Amino acid sequence: MSKKEERMKWIKLIVLILGGGTIFKLSSLKDAFYVPMQEFLNLTHTQIGMAMSVYGMVQTIGNFASIYIADRFSKKKLIPLSLIGVGVVGLYLSTFPGYIGILIIWGLFSLFAEVIYWPVLLKAVRLLGTEDEQGRMFGFLEAGRGVVDTIVAFSALGIFALLGKGAGALKGSIIFFSAVTIAIGIISYFMLEDDIIKDVDENGNKISKNKVALKGVVKAIKTPEIWIVSLTIFSIYSVYCGLTYFIPFLKDIYGMPVTLVGAYGIINQYGLKMVGGPVGGFLVDKKVKSATKYLRGALLVAAIAMGGFILLPHESMNVYLGMSLTLGFGAIVFSMRAVFFAPVEEIKVPREISGAAMSIACILGYSPSMFAYTIYGSMLDKTPGLQGYKHVFMTMIAFSLLGFVISTILLKIINKKNNVMHEEEVNA
Repeated sequence: MSKKEERMKWIKLIVLILGGGTIFKLSSLKDAFYVPMQEFLNLTHTQIGMAMSVYGMVQTIGNFASIYIADRFSKKKLIPLSLIGVGVVGLYLSTFPGYIGILIIWGLFSLFAEVIYWPVLLKAVRLLGTEDEQGRMFGFLEAGRGVVDTIVAFSALGIFALLGKGAGALKGSIIFFSAVTIAIGIISYFMLEDDIIKDVDENGNKISKNKVALKGVVKAIKTPEIWIVSLTIFSIYSVYCGLTYFIPFLKDIYGMPVTLVGAYGIINQYGLKMVGGPVGGFLVDKKVKSATKYLRGALLVAAIAMGGFILLPHESMNVYLGMSLTLGFGAIVFSMRAVFFAPVEEIKVPREISGAAMSIACILGYSPSMFAYTIYGSMLDKTPGLQGYKHVFMTMIAFSLLGFVISTILLKIINKKNNVMHEEEVNA
C-alpha cells in the first residue's frame, strides 16, 4: 500500500469516527438533558422510557432487514442518508411535538442510526483494515467516538447554558446536534467511495445485485461461526449493561456526593471509551495477536475481578477507592467492547458478506439492551441495599463466564480452520 493510500485510509476512518460519534447524540438526548426533556417536552419518566422502548423495538426488528441492506447498497449512499436523516428528524424534534410525535421521532432515529447506519459503519471499518489491523481499526473507532462524543456533548451543554437553560436553550442544543450531524453526512458523501457490489456469479455470468445480496444473506445465516461471534458479543454486552449500576451503587453504598455523580458518569461513559479503545486494539494487534484470545482472557479477568470486588467491605471503604475500582473494571469491559467485532475477520468471513455478518452480530450481540436493564433493575427493587447490588454483580460474573466458555469454543473453531488452511497450503 502506497503512502497516499495509507493516508486516505486513515482520513476515511476519521470521517467514519465523526459520524459514529455524532449520529447517536440526538437519540441519547436523555443522557445530558433528561430533566429539560421532562420540563420542556412535557414528558414523564414512563414516556421517556416508552420512547427508548420504541427505539429498541425498531432496532431489533430492523436489523433483520440490515442483513440484506448492508451488502446491497453502497456505504457512499447509506452513511450520508443515515446522518442527514437523523439530522432532519432532529430539526423536527426542535419544534417540540407532542408525545406521539416523540415516539415516531425515536423510531426514526433508530431506523436511520441503528438499522441503516451502524452495520454499514462496522462493515466499512472492517474493510478499511487488513487482517492484522482489525484490533487497531475497531479500537480507534471506539476511542475516536469517545472523543467526538465528549466534544459534541459538552458543546451542546455549553449552548444550553449560554442560551439561559430554558425551552429556547434546549431547542438550540437540539438544533446544534442536528446541524452537526447533517454537516458530517454531507462530508461523508464526498469523502467515502462507492462499494464494489459484485454482479457476476462464480462462472462469470451476469446476475442481479438483489440476487447477490440475498445469496450473501443465506450464506451468512448458514455460517455457524458468525452466530458464535454474536454470542460472545451478547455476553460482553450483558456485562457492559451492568456498568450503569455502578453510579447508584456508589451513591447508595458509598454516599458519593451529587457533585461527583456527573463527573463519574462522564468518565464512566466517555473517558473509558477513549482509553479502552486504543488499549484493547493495541493488545489485540501487537501483543495477543488474536481478538478472540484477548476477549477470552479479558472475560476471565473480569469474572475474577468482580468476584474479588464483591468480597470487599464496601460499607467501610473510601468513596474514591470505590470509584477507582469500578472504573478499573469498566476499563476492562470497554477494552473488550472496542474489539468485540474484530473476530469476524478471524473466522474468515468473505468480505462481500461483511454487512450481513455485522448485522447478525448486531441483532444477537446488542439484544441484551432489551432485557438486561430490566433484570438488573428488578434485582435492586426486590432486594434494596448492598445485597441487591451483589446480585447484579454476580449476574455480571455469570455473563462473563458464559462469554469465556463461548470464546473458548470459538477459539477452537478458529484454530481448527487455520490448521486446515495450513495443511492445504503445505499439500499444494
